[in-house]
This record gives sequence, C-alpha cells and structure tokens, in this order.
Amino acid sequence: MAAWDLSVTVEDLGPDAPPIVISVTSDLHIGRVILDVVQKTQLQRDWSDHALWWEQKQQWLLRTAWTLEKCGIHADAKLVLTPQHKPLQLGLPNGVTVRLCACFSRAVFHTVVEICKVLNIRHPEELSLLRPVEVKKKKKDKDHVQNIYDLTDVSLTSDSIPCLYNGMPVHFTDSPKAEDIYKMLSMCQPSPSPEALAKMYRPASIVDKTHIHTRWLDSSRTLMQQGVQQDDTLWLRFKYNTFYDLEPKYDAVRLTQLYEQARWAILLEDIDCTEEEMMLFGALQYHISKLAQSESQNRVSGIEDLDCALQSLELKLEGDKSGTTDMIVRDTPYFLFRATRPTAFPKRLTLKGYKQYWFKFKDTSISYYKNQEERFGEPIQQLNLKGSDVSPDVNVAGQKFCIKLLIPAPEGMNELYLRCEDEQQYSQWMAACRLGSKGLTLADSSFQREKKSIQSFLSMQRSNSGDQSAQTSENINTFSLLSPRYQKKYKAKQLTPRILDSYQNVARLSMTEAILKFLQIWQALPDFGISYFMVRFKGSRKDEVLGIANNRLIRIDLGVGDVVKTWRYSNMRQWNVNWDIRQVAIEFDGNINMAFGCVTADCKIVHEYIGGYIFMSTRGRDRSDTLNEELFHKLTGGHEVL
Repeated sequence: MAAWDLSVTVEDLGPDAPPIVISVTSDLHIGRVILDVVQKTQLQRDWSDHALWWEQKQQWLLRTAWTLEKCGIHADAKLVLTPQHKPLQLGLPNGVTVRLCACFSRAVFHTVVEICKVLNIRHPEELSLLRPVEVKKKKKDKDHVQNIYDLTDVSLTSDSIPCLYNGMPVHFTDSPKAEDIYKMLSMCQPSPSPEALAKMYRPASIVDKTHIHTRWLDSSRTLMQQGVQQDDTLWLRFKYNTFYDLEPKYDAVRLTQLYEQARWAILLEDIDCTEEEMMLFGALQYHISKLAQSESQNRVSGIEDLDCALQSLELKLEGDKSGTTDMIVRDTPYFLFRATRPTAFPKRLTLKGYKQYWFKFKDTSISYYKNQEERFGEPIQQLNLKGSDVSPDVNVAGQKFCIKLLIPAPEGMNELYLRCEDEQQYSQWMAACRLGSKGLTLADSSFQREKKSIQSFLSMQRSNSGDQSAQTSENINTFSLLSPRYQKKYKAKQLTPRILDSYQNVARLSMTEAILKFLQIWQALPDFGISYFMVRFKGSRKDEVLGIANNRLIRIDLGVGDVVKTWRYSNMRQWNVNWDIRQVAIEFDGNINMAFGCVTADCKIVHEYIGGYIFMSTRGRDRSDTLNEELFHKLTGGHEVL
C-alpha cells in the first residue's frame, strides 16, 4: 500500500504547538498510530489514558485494533491525541462546587457512574448531568469568587461497596482536606440568604418549567460529543424521582444531596404546595439548620438514627395479601367522581358538588352504595385501586381532609375525591388507599404502620398557638426558609409565629428523622416528580405540555393548565421514535395510540425519560448490586445504540 502523511495534534504539547506528521498506510491500526506519535513527541510520561479524537466526525477512536481504512480515516482527517479523563467543575444540589476528573470518552451515563463513585453516591442511575442556567451577572457580582473544592487527586478503591473508616469512605481519609470536603458533601448547608435566593432562577409559569428540562445532557453520548470542554461547569442532579434501596450506612451523601435538591425545589417554587405545607417545610429547614450548626451533633449516632428511621419507613413485613377484611367507617365520608368521562378532567368543583354515599373497602377495591341499608346488595360501582395514584388534599386548620385518587381506566385515568369527616377517618382511609394502590389488603401488617405515619404527618400541621413562650424565644430569618410568594404575601412578623408554631411539632426530631420527614412530605405533593416538556400532539394545531412522572404521562392544556388526559406506563405496549421527523409514538392497551413532536427540547430527552423510568421499575426484580448499563442504553439510547 502507498504511504501517506497523517497530521495529529498532541494536546500535551500546548495549544501553539504544530501538529505531528507521521507517514502511515491504510492498513496501519490505531494503536500503532498512537505509538508513533508518542515516540515523536519525545515526552516521558504515562500515555495510557490518551486516545485519538476525530474532530470532523466528533467521535473517539477507542478501538486500537481497527485499521485507518476500517475507521474511514484519510489524509484530510484532523486527529487530536488527548487524555480521556479531564478536570470538570461540578455543581451539586447543596450549592457546593467540586473539581474532579471525569471521563470524556465514554457515554455520559458511565461518566456519572464514575463521578458518583468518587462522591460516594450509590445508585447513580437516578442522577445525570445538565447545563447550568445562564444568569447575567451584575458588575458588583463579577468580583465574587466561588469556592471550588478540588477532588482531582482522590484515588478510588475497587470495592463495589465503599469501605468506611470513622463513618466516611476510605478514599476521603487520605488528607484532612479531603475529610473536610466529605463532611461538606454529607452535611446540610446553612439556609440561603434572601439576597442569594432572589438571584436564583425561578420558573414563573409552566412554560418556564418546560425550559428547565431542555438542558439535560444525552446519556448515550460522550461529553466531548456534546461540546463540553475541560474545566467546564455542569450540574449533577437527581433526574429520575424514584429513590431505591436507601442504606443509611452508605448513603449519607445521597440523602443530604437529595434533601438539598428537594429544598431548592420548594424555595424556588419549582413545585407547588399549600400555605400550611410551606410553613411546615420552613419549620423543618429551620430545625435541620440548627442541628447542622450544633457542635454537639454526633455524626456516628446520627447515621445510626437514620438507619432506624429508614428501616421503620421502608421495611415491608410479609403478611397475608389475600385477606378480605371489610373496612366500614362509622362516619360516612363523602364521595365524588370529578371526571365526566374517563379521559377528561374538568376544573375544580366546589364543595356543593360532593354527594354522600356509604362505601366500604375490601381487598384492594372500593365499593359504594346509595346508603347504609343497601350495602349488602349490588354496589353502584366497584373500583379497583391497584395501580392508582393516591395523594392528599389536606388543610388541618380548615378541617379539610380529602383523598385524591387517579384510577386507571381504558383510555386514561379517572379522577376521584374522597372527603373525610375528621383526622381519624382520613388516616384510616388514606392508609387503606395507599396499600390498595400497591396491591395490598387491610390484612397486610403494614396497615397500622402506614396509618400511624399519616397521623404523625397531620400532627405536625396542627397548631400549637397556646405555647406562646416557645414562640417568643426564637428569632429566625423567615425569608431564607420560604419561597418568594409568601415573602411578598406576608410580613416577617406575621410569618415568624406561624413557622415557630409548626416548629414545636418537629423540634424533638433528630437530624435524620427531620430530613426523612421533609423528603416524605415533598414526595407526597401532588406535582412531585413531574418533568414538563412543550410538545405538539399529532392532529393538534396548538402547543401543549407533556408531563412525565415515574409511572405515567400527563397531557396538560397550555392555556388553562388543566390535565386533559393521563396514561400509565403499566398500560404501555411499546413506544417508538421516528428520528427523521423527531416524533415520539406510543401504543397503549386497547389499541390506543398517541404521537407528538417536541417543540423546545430534543425528542431524545423525552425518549430517555420514558425509557429511564421503565428501567428504574426493573430494579426491584433483581437484588444484585450490578448495574445493568446495557439494558439502560437499550431502553434510552434509541437508534444510536442500535
């Protein structure tokens, strides 16, 4: 074969160095090309992490046994010999920025796995990288220097489960500096100042929320392929809101970062909550901040408390799941269908629309009757709650105790509201509905535990206005604990007693119990875990919003914000993407089909969200600690992986 010249730029020689020219033939393999280039540099260093980057094709040449001809490389190719691991600045949910070495040559999914191993965050499949929001800096802010904590020298062990020493991974015990960084990662940060909160990006509408999720990186492509360069800044965030297999002995950083992400979602109004819930969130933040600043807080005992709390929350005792226990409540709750047809969700009705029925809970179903005398006959309707969404609609001060149910139907979801008379009745029925949605009956041993948990949550929202001495003894900065909406609505002297009133209900919680309670209330919010995208459905002439949750897709009218239709993943038969016209098509049971194109985001992001949540649902079937990266890419990678 005829020889020809190939130019290769060596990044280690500096930006002004001329490319190295070597004589090659088309049957020369990539490994030999790298060897010839390294020999010509005459630099004595470790080149094992270096690889060739093809600028025109925007791809890495990692298969060193392939020949130049097989790769399609000719004399006009622009190749760069560069390290595969480079420094990257990473913004974490708690506001801390760390600098660490990240892999630029493998898919972002694998890069996140490596990053989470450094930071000691298990289950990295729940997280991903996104580009930060661009905020215009004022002149007085340009002189502000952000603290960046360097972890580029941290060396990892090969253990799948990190070894702990004095409560922290061994790779953070090499130096006092690394230990301090780990404590910063695993401890809650002080409440933000009102000035810092005002500078943060805050979505003003559902349209703004759709723009947030356009910034996620493609998990199937490398950082270099997506234009990320050395020392660029990216954010690491929890992307999929399904938090699996929490083990407090190893998950201190994971829980702290999850709490911080939840806290900022509340403060920046990324998720809506009631005024009563906001005061409770503020009280929990205040309590957690006090404990974090206390020098007497014992870190090891805190982890032990967390272990006990999580075991009590997540342990599922095996019980008889085929029981037929009836639950007949003495005080009959009210019952109302809010949907006129299975696929439609009209605007919120007033209390005048509620109608009283007698109904009972048996197995996993609710049956309702015209009155108590007819309860032994045929019910008006029987509804199976398995697979339903159950969320609270409660205002303790206003004595409003409602249960919102989304029950699967052939063409969408039925929306149903139950209104209970008091806390006791609400906690009983709410616990029954939650178990029914999981396919469990009242005979299951977790029923009483679920009911006590609901009663505990209600007690936190109960007013303690009689304890005036406790309220006047505290001085707090309310503007750092509440979202701007309530800062504008009330004055500080009005907010302080209300937060302190809620604080009396949580003051005895340990640090770990308070964090878990915050996360529990956050996950119970109706809009929790919904990611919004601007789309246009096939056959429609106007833009609409698609909400993607961990178990369903939601079609939302952009004009009035009403939910038009809901589809569950459990009813999904298949979904496809036409990459030529960038359209997503989904087929559900009952020959129901829908298709849409994305308006602002790439349809790959939507496709990845759907496939990612389906991947998350498979984790419980296999208790192995091995992450099935191949399955994740099959479900989320699209045509590029195929």
